[in-house]
Amino acid sequence: MRFTSERRLDDGVLEREFTLGEIPGLLWTPPSASAPAPLILLGHPPLGLRTMYPRLVDRARSAAADGFAAATIELPGSGDRPRRAAAEQARADMRRAVEAGEPVGDEIIDALVLPLVDRAVPEWQTALDALLALPEIGGPVGYSGGIISVGVRLAVVEPRVVAAGLFAGSFVPRATLEEARRVTVPLHVLLQWDDEGNDRQASLDLFDAFGSAEKTLHATMGGHTGVPRFAGDAAARFFARHLK
Repeated sequence: MRFTSERRLDDGVLEREFTLGEIPGLLWTPPSASAPAPLILLGHPPLGLRTMYPRLVDRARSAAADGFAAATIELPGSGDRPRRAAAEQARADMRRAVEAGEPVGDEIIDALVLPLVDRAVPEWQTALDALLALPEIGGPVGYSGGIISVGVRLAVVEPRVVAAGLFAGSFVPRATLEEARRVTVPLHVLLQWDDEGNDRQASLDLFDAFGSAEKTLHATMGGHTGVPRFAGDAAARFFARHLK
């Protein structure tokens, strides 16, 4: 991990850009702490860190206000990272189906999501190794955000992740439903009930499949970008319970 820039935000949060090999990332740490801070990994859709930055920094500021560090990395094939022809084809097939008002079939969903999960999760684990080696970062670790299939896989294979807040709103492969049965960490799942791009029943089926003894579904009315502020507050209370 190599830090390439740093600055103080107006609330005192320290924001640092880093590279992990060829992978760009961002780390935010609270203004002051008497002990190493717990860490929340901020998941996001593959739209690029520049595009997602306003939402990511808002989430990081909220985490810092609760005493948590927050970090994110650029997803494979996103931002300035090299594109994969198969992923671009799957994305084009998905757009064609959506624009035609047709269902997005399992074959397209698998081609779009599963290779991304296979590549992204090991990168998150490598980033976690580097982040936890920093003196200002400690445990425990939470994962927050989407793509939901990435969060499910990480919750299954990474024992350092002790709680996950997941955003229902992306396509769910059938393989992810099976993996969900192996998830045992506490979960807080956010579902926008009227999300125009989300298969609500698939989200409910996934929630039902999770094997966690503690799992909460927080459903609110509204579309994909209409998440109310109080929904974020509920997620913050979830992480405060499990990471402090």
